[in-house]
Amino acid sequence: MTDLESATSQKLLKVFMQFRKTGWHDRKIAGYNPSEFKVLATIERGVSEGKPNMKVSEISQKLQVTPPTVTQIINILEKDGLVERQIDPDDRRAVKIKLSEKGMEATILARKAFAETFRGLIDHLGEEDSEKLAELLSKVIKYFHELSH
Repeated sequence: MTDLESATSQKLLKVFMQFRKTGWHDRKIAGYNPSEFKVLATIERGVSEGKPNMKVSEISQKLQVTPPTVTQIINILEKDGLVERQIDPDDRRAVKIKLSEKGMEATILARKAFAETFRGLIDHLGEEDSEKLAELLSKVIKYFHELSH
């Protein structure tokens, strides 16, 4: 019997495939897709760190995605009135992005909804199993990270 045919391997494979099919990582958070939420949260984190305006390059660096990807998301968020573009007074070629009032409120609501989802999972699993799951998933991530290097 090969490793892939073992009962444990089959069980893990089945669970990973079912987990992927749940689409949990694509679910909207308070009406925003995950990439929009990540950009909003990154800008909001900048505000709390005393940096109310961020360049697209700074946002892309923090999220580890390309600037064109961030620009597309910013265009959507700007159209929805969640962010505003401002010319950098120190460098007229640069544009800074900031949350609008509506964007700040939306980010706070989305953050609460996101946290509520995980609180629900903890309630469902229980504290002990939740701790165990977090530990095991960390080991899974480490294993796959080591495989790719």
